[in-house]
Amino acid sequence: MNRVQRLVSQLSSPNVHSLQANNTSEGKSDDDVVIVSAVRTPIGRAKKGSFKDTLPADLLAAVLKGVTENVGFDKSLVSDIVVGNVLQPGAFASQSRMACFVAGFPETTSVMAINRQCSSGLQAFGNVAAAIKSGVYDVGIAAGVESMSTASMGGSVGDLPASMFQSEGAKKCLLPMGQTSELIAEKFGISRLDQDTMAVDSHAKALRAQAEGRFKEIIPVTTTIVDKEGKESTITVTKDDGPRKGTTVEKLAKLRAAFKKGGTTTAGNSSQVSDGAAAVLVMKRSTAIKMNMPILGSFVSFNVSGCPPEIMGIGPAVAIPEALKKAGLSTQDIDVYEINEAFASQATYCCKKLGLDMSKVNPNGGAIALGHPLGCTGARQIGTMFSELKRTGGKYGCVSMCIGTGMGAACIFKNE
Repeated sequence: MNRVQRLVSQLSSPNVHSLQANNTSEGKSDDDVVIVSAVRTPIGRAKKGSFKDTLPADLLAAVLKGVTENVGFDKSLVSDIVVGNVLQPGAFASQSRMACFVAGFPETTSVMAINRQCSSGLQAFGNVAAAIKSGVYDVGIAAGVESMSTASMGGSVGDLPASMFQSEGAKKCLLPMGQTSELIAEKFGISRLDQDTMAVDSHAKALRAQAEGRFKEIIPVTTTIVDKEGKESTITVTKDDGPRKGTTVEKLAKLRAAFKKGGTTTAGNSSQVSDGAAAVLVMKRSTAIKMNMPILGSFVSFNVSGCPPEIMGIGPAVAIPEALKKAGLSTQDIDVYEINEAFASQATYCCKKLGLDMSKVNPNGGAIALGHPLGCTGARQIGTMFSELKRTGGKYGCVSMCIGTGMGAACIFKNE
């Protein structure tokens, strides 16, 4: 049995971690980490959508302003802002600081930029939650932003020394993401029909959510677009560009494989390249009570796990069981799963492996329909998850995604 087979065989069955919920009791502590506000921009299609001419600093400034003003919170009381970004140079550090000033934060609020690939927005939350839990500060903002209209997917790797090609694991980190999707489909028997069916469902759910006004976390963003003649006009964007009416299995079946001749991964069953930003206002429970802030919910557990780079898409199937174990919960205890649909192949596999109730998975659509602005997604999913928990009265939510180079991240939240 090789290393990949051993890892896959060790992935937990749905009931393995049905432990007593000793970390999720009904009691509330003043030291709990709570979420008081979560907002996002609409998500635009990269290169041709609503934010094709909008720079990422403007998107970030919009959500940093919105996440505090949404609940009337004094910006001067925010100690630190952590921003996830993947494609911009320097992890977007300087522009993140500039966007904070534009959004009205004082110079006393510090800023950090981070990059953990597709989980950058969720990792930003993990960093803020850890800082609050350990007493570093009481109030922080976790944010994420990506403009895939203005940055190249392959431009962030940079030059590599010859030593990096002496390790098989290191070489596999350079596999194009589409090829890793094909490897998962082949290895675990995820058919083209399975993938196209997930894509159709994603669009249908997103369209229904739009029609019913479920995306309460969206804030309107006014921006400038430039037409083909170079004429500028101002528009206010209020909804996601991505969901497509009339998406059917029959139509998707006509698309060619995008990454391998005779393969099953297509543009139609992969996440959309997108532009967007999201932010989450996080604080100690005692601070939220003192400041008379509304509490959306509380942080329960967080986990990042490694997996083979060549099948990086299995990340959620590795990370979710560990996050549930830390929380003392089982897969059945979760009411809403926000699992990033990087590719339908990997998302389908993870849901099947964990035995998830698909009615709980991305109930308002996932990245295939909504889009996947890399650094933004994790923070975006938190807001979408809480909107759905509030709508349905669910108790627990899980945010998870696979991560390029072979990792998975998962975070558990409790609705209040």
